[in-house]
Amino acid sequence: MPELPEVETIKNELAPHITGRWFTSITICDAKPLHGLSVEEFCHKLVGQRIEQLKRRGKYLIFQLSNGEVLIIHLRMTGALLLNPERTDRYTRVMFGLDDGNQLVFTDRRRLGVIWLAEEEQSVVGKLGPEPLASEFTANRFASLLQKRQAPIKAVLLDQTFVAGIGNMYADEALFLAKIRPLRKANSLSNQETRALYQAVQDVLTQAIRNKGASIDTYKRPGGENGTAHFSFRVAHRGGKPCPNCGMPIQRIPIRNRGSYFCPNCQKL
Repeated sequence: MPELPEVETIKNELAPHITGRWFTSITICDAKPLHGLSVEEFCHKLVGQRIEQLKRRGKYLIFQLSNGEVLIIHLRMTGALLLNPERTDRYTRVMFGLDDGNQLVFTDRRRLGVIWLAEEEQSVVGKLGPEPLASEFTANRFASLLQKRQAPIKAVLLDQTFVAGIGNMYADEALFLAKIRPLRKANSLSNQETRALYQAVQDVLTQAIRNKGASIDTYKRPGGENGTAHFSFRVAHRGGKPCPNCGMPIQRIPIRNRGSYFCPNCQKL
């Protein structure tokens, strides 16, 4: 699933090409992603609108439109936004034509992505927690939020109402870097562990953005290129492989129906 670094990369690479452009045509190949509007309503309302700004909130892409409304896209598990792909395939769901001749194509192999056209963004993203890389998300705020949670720390990091954008891969990586077992109760962490985890989240996400996201499965950047963040993974998706620190095999366990990777030696209970 595209997580914060992947969605941030898409935003950064798309924005220079689409900001200030108008939607001139919409081709709906599959109406399933559209939320709350018919194909006719969606196309009628969007064509002619100018893209004033492209931003990210959690794992959501938000297109601010000239009429004050917002086009919001959540890529979910296998969604991608491609700019002028050489060809389309059976996974193409929506094609957005722009006034300069460029075409933005939404593809989604598993058909789980969602597209909203809303009057304001809070109606879609209002329940999200704070942004983990925002200046106001301090170590002290992180600590105070953790003290209210008794669930496993891995599950808490994945809760988008707790903090927005962290997904399975980067939660595993941050917990390994902080030497915290993913099954630990969130409110059991010491002050030192909390500070270590806070810094690990910052470092892991920042490095992944620098490396343009992780292409573990279907993630593609807008130009069709892969990201390289997965080459730096220490535990995520490395079940059975040796820990880079101690050599013990990385284990995989389910936590709240999500596979979690960790080193049983470096991340002791």
